[in-house]
Amino acid sequence: MIILAATPIGNLGDATRRLVDALGAVEVVAAEDTRVTQRLLQGLGVAARPRLVALHDHNERDRSGELVELARDTDVLVLSDAGMPTVSDPGYHLVQAAISAGVDVTALPGPSAVLTALAVSGLPTDRFAFEGFLPRKDGERMRALAALAGERRTLVFFESPNRLAASLAAIAQVFGPQRRVVVARELTKLHEEVKRGTAAELAEWAAAGVRGEIVIVVDGAGEPVVDPAAAVQRVLLLETQGVRLKDAAAQVSAETGLSRRDLYETALKERR
Repeated sequence: MIILAATPIGNLGDATRRLVDALGAVEVVAAEDTRVTQRLLQGLGVAARPRLVALHDHNERDRSGELVELARDTDVLVLSDAGMPTVSDPGYHLVQAAISAGVDVTALPGPSAVLTALAVSGLPTDRFAFEGFLPRKDGERMRALAALAGERRTLVFFESPNRLAASLAAIAQVFGPQRRVVVARELTKLHEEVKRGTAAELAEWAAAGVRGEIVIVVDGAGEPVVDPAAAVQRVLLLETQGVRLKDAAAQVSAETGLSRRDLYETALKERR
């Protein structure tokens, strides 16, 4: 069996009893970083020394087959450095390989930076989307954010401290400077900090430099303000891009809630 196990995101006291028991019982541990896992075993007082197999972004596809075959005969515990494997961490391809091979997969739930940051943010939690890390390059980052500009759900991102200021500045530019944002830093650790404010305020704060593990939580977009004239122009623009006028009107109607018939007829008149 493949066992995905959540590890502490900072505070060792958050390790579950099931994680400690599993570390003491399994023969094989697939670890994102074997050195981190060795420190975890020591910190939790686990005397057992299971076989440690490195499983990281660079070797997961090659190593998954070997681990799946091992899991037919013995439990294989899968650990990332912090949090739940597969969530912006190795494990996804291994899980896919195990499912394809008919090997059981289960999980030992536990700490999650995504849910912890969301819970303490004070932003809506009823609907949210986890977007992982934003792209490193400026242009790709702007395009990724532009695709999310109208997203009504609360958004959660991981980010490197070295790129935090640039990402917050991009969020302010694309989503608007007044969009509510929360930066959760060093969650569960001694220097935990939760910084709340507008996108512009936090971009200015981060410009001085921020350290530690970072989670960004961004308020969803508000109710869109629809400009009928702009909607008609979008219909016409889509037509110039090769979309049939009726299909363009239907697409913009779905995006804005405006009448498809009205959009089509108005665009038809303007086109003439």
